[in-house]
Amino acid sequence: MKLTRERVVAERNWVRDRADVVVPIVNAVRDDLGAVFETDVDSVTQLQYRREVDTVFSDGDLAVNVAAMVAILRELDVEGDYPGFVVDELLGRELAATIAGTQPLRTLGEATFHYTDLQVHGERDENAGVDDLEAALAAGFQERIPGWDWTERESPFGVDPET
Repeated sequence: MKLTRERVVAERNWVRDRADVVVPIVNAVRDDLGAVFETDVDSVTQLQYRREVDTVFSDGDLAVNVAAMVAILRELDVEGDYPGFVVDELLGRELAATIAGTQPLRTLGEATFHYTDLQVHGERDENAGVDDLEAALAAGFQERIPGWDWTERESPFGVDPET
């Protein structure tokens, strides 16, 4: 695979254009996890998703890595699927973490990927990696987009440099 600026743009466009598929997954996951953790979590709009996609892809070093994983997962198919499920799980988890950002969101993105992946099943005519890709996009972007109460408050563990 050769990655060029044009390929990164093409992968960004594919990810943006998947809003109608990814955003409902994000919202279903947020509803489920909100219920489990007994908290209200804001829904995500397609506009919020697309803006966050643009933010991720505006950082060139991040963009090229995200684009590479997206491209691989889009094209990944293994005859019989099962023997190749490890590689799409590995790539999906890493993509979700990369999109989510720094700790603790990175680890939450990975964990959320595994939960989300159980909920997402691809179409029969799609490559095996596409459902993992959609789960990864949903898991990673749902961590980046505001809506969780704990991310909207100042942490009680921050230490004042003057102390």
